[in-house]
Amino acid sequence: MKRAVHSMLSGALVVVAVALIGCASGDGVMSKKKGVYTINTTTLSQEVKGYNGPTPLLITVQKDKVTKVEALENSETPGFFKRMKDGGLLEQWNGKTVDEALAAQVDVVAGATYSSNAVIENVRLGLNYYKEHK
Repeated sequence: MKRAVHSMLSGALVVVAVALIGCASGDGVMSKKKGVYTINTTTLSQEVKGYNGPTPLLITVQKDKVTKVEALENSETPGFFKRMKDGGLLEQWNGKTVDEALAAQVDVVAGATYSSNAVIENVRLGLNYYKEHK
């Protein structure tokens, strides 16, 4: 009797676990809330390296326009990464349609070339992901 109850409970737990997995929001790269998409490039860009490693971003898109690009925690040298941010690189895509942003010829920030190139590649990967999965 105990064995039958134990088997039933184990089976029920498996069913609940499968249901929860099925309800999960995919791969965690993109979320949508009230018409605003947020793309997290952390898993998309693991091979894209700045000077000291990956430079993941959060890219926000609303009505097919980029509204914000934000840097996530990274291992870049703070002074160089700050130079890149202060140089306005993260704002280069704001207000552009996704297609315009993908076609934009964005220059790197002098003195932060590796970080700049990694950010540019992250934006490209994130926006392509958005186009393929929205």
